[in-house]
Parts: sequence; structure tokens; C-alpha cells
Amino acid sequence: MSTTTPSPSSPMALENIRVLELGQLIAGPYCGQILADFGAEVIKIEPPGKGDAMRQWGTEDQHGDPIWWNVIGRNKKSVTLDLRQPEGQELLKELVAKADVLIENFRPGTMEKWGLGYDVLSALNRRLVMVRVTGFGQDGPYARRAGFAAVCEAMGGLRYISGYPDRPPVRVGISLGDSLAGLHGALGALVALQNRERTGKGQMVDSAIYESVLAMMESLIPDYARAGKVRERSGSFLPGLAPSNAYPTRDGRDVVIGANQDTVFARLCNAMGQPTLADHPDYATHRARGENQLAIDDLVAAWTRQHDAQQIVDVLAEAGVPAGLVYRAPEMLDDPHFRARDSIVEVPDRHGDPLPMQQVFPRLSDTPGRVRHVGVALGAHTDEVLSSILGLDEARREELRDKRVI
Repeated sequence: MSTTTPSPSSPMALENIRVLELGQLIAGPYCGQILADFGAEVIKIEPPGKGDAMRQWGTEDQHGDPIWWNVIGRNKKSVTLDLRQPEGQELLKELVAKADVLIENFRPGTMEKWGLGYDVLSALNRRLVMVRVTGFGQDGPYARRAGFAAVCEAMGGLRYISGYPDRPPVRVGISLGDSLAGLHGALGALVALQNRERTGKGQMVDSAIYESVLAMMESLIPDYARAGKVRERSGSFLPGLAPSNAYPTRDGRDVVIGANQDTVFARLCNAMGQPTLADHPDYATHRARGENQLAIDDLVAAWTRQHDAQQIVDVLAEAGVPAGLVYRAPEMLDDPHFRARDSIVEVPDRHGDPLPMQQVFPRLSDTPGRVRHVGVALGAHTDEVLSSILGLDEARREELRDKRVI
């Protein structure tokens, strides 16, 4: 791991882009995190008092602070603003006039109820890109339904194919749908900003969680439409791709091996000391291996059970066969490849203690992103932003505080 050392002279790709993040929980804030990681000035607008609910979610550290907030709130400024009050709405409009992107993930109609719909905001700033992240999108019969990731992952097809065929569908151990919607929102913002370079005009980005999951479903839809095939749950392997599975080892760990391509399978057979398997009619082609998937998995498992997991990984790496261990956080922190690439960085938390977290991805050769600081305290930048961007003096800010607008 490396310790981040923010350098003002190091260029960042989005450092001239100002983003207003009105999102909460995961989907909208993850979109803001991505833009902030690459240098955008992300001003997170939070309700006075409690702020984003993510400030209370997850495991707490020794100080009683939620650890997750350090990640999803990283690289952002925090400004408190009550958007339910007319004065709060007017202040947001003033900020919009000087912004490039606005992110929100309220239920459709909420921004319009506050007089902050895209029609109003774009009239104030025709260059504004408005990213709207929701469960089901901005229109359609389900648009106004509450849409958490769990429900939208099910609707988008992910839940049905996750798990084992003899058990109910399972969820992935993270809120994947939220993160995918945030990622698509960030992608949409960047595409819209590029288009703005040509036209001088912003636009609205509609990122729905269920559609962000659907986008990852490979050929699931055309497989059914053209061949009548419904993809089913299959556990730790994909039907027709063999050998590609998690295999048991002598020391009780699982090793994942992917050798379903013809040439790679031949290399695996050599490493196993069974080179003739590659020419056996049951295993010689991709389709034949798929048809005999259970038999070939039994053959590979019989070999892996005779060796320790790390030994298998080392042997197969030398042989040119994709293989790896199933990592948890401890293995990630201890892995030399993670360390060599600074995949995990240590960032001082608000108490000055080093906190490891994932690096900024993807990597850019000339203008890389970086983690400049962890999630800040609620309202840490309220005075700075309202004074430097909107020119509000101390007396006016105190008046707004007395009214609980900020």
C-alpha cells in the first residue's frame, strides 16, 4: 500500500468541472464519488442535522464513526442546505447557475415538487448536465415506485441467475445495482459533457438501477427471444464453459481455474500430468467440454485435492493457465500484486489515523485520479462554498443558520 500525497501540481482530468451532488445512500453518491476521484469539485448538498443516511450506515471504527462514509464521501465537499424551504431552493438555483453537473437520486417528481426540475434548472444554466439516478427511470408505469437495489436487481435479471438451482435466488454480497447505476450515471455525465463541447448545451441523464443491471445481462434476452432458452441458476460455474469453476484443495482453500479455451485446456492437462486428455473426444472441443462439464470438473477436482492451493496457483501461473485464490480483505491487504500497483491506498481519516481503501480506477497515464481525503464532517464546507461561490457574508450565513436553511 502507498500513502496518498495530494499534489496541487498534479493534473486531474475533471479538475475544472463543478458538480452538485444531491444524492443519498449509494447510487447517486457513488456517481459523485467517481467524478470526485478524477478531480471534479463535488459539492455534496445534505439536509441540515443528520445529513446523508450513509453517515450512519455500516461498521463503526474505534471512534464510533461509520467506516463506509470515508469511502463513498471521499474527495467531496459537504454543504448543508434544506431543499424543502424556499430559501434553500433559491440558494441551490444560484449554485446551479455556476455548476456543470447536478446529480440527484430522489424519487421522480421530488425535484419538480420543489420547483427544481430540469426545465427550471436548465433555464438558469443551459450548459447544465443533470444526472438522475432512480430505481425505474424517470418515466413508465413504475417510475414513481420506491426502487432499492435489491428489487431492481431482481427485475433486471440478476437475482434469478444468482445461486444454486435447488435453492431460492441469492443476492450478491454488495449493493451491486446501486453501484452499477452510479457508474452508468457517471458515464452518462461524461458523455453529456463531451457533447456539450460541441453544442454548448447540457442535457438530462436518466440512469435506472434495473436498466443498469439489465445492461450486464449479456445475451440473456436474445437467447430467450431467438432460442427459447431461459438462463437458470447454476451455482459456481456457467453451463457450457468447462473447466471453469472453484476447485477444492488439500489445505482446504478453494482455487478458481478458468481453462475453457482449447489451447488453455491443453496447457492445464499438461500441468496436471494428463496431456492426452486434451485430445479425448469428450474434451477436445469447447462444445464437447460443455456437454461433459460435470465429468471434467471431477477430473480437475481430483487433481487439485492432491495439492495445496498456493502450489496449484504457482504451477498454473507458470503453465499459462488462469488460476487464483478466493480473496477476502486480509488476502488483498497482504498480496504483493495489490501492493506493487497501489491497488489499495492508505488515507488519513478525520482523526489522522491511516485508513486503507480501494484506489481510484481506471488508471489514466497522464491525469490519474487520486484519493485526496476521506468523507468530511457534515457541513464542513458550507461557509466556504456559500461565501466563495455565492458571495454570502457572515451575517447572511448566520441568518440562514438561525432559520435552519443551512
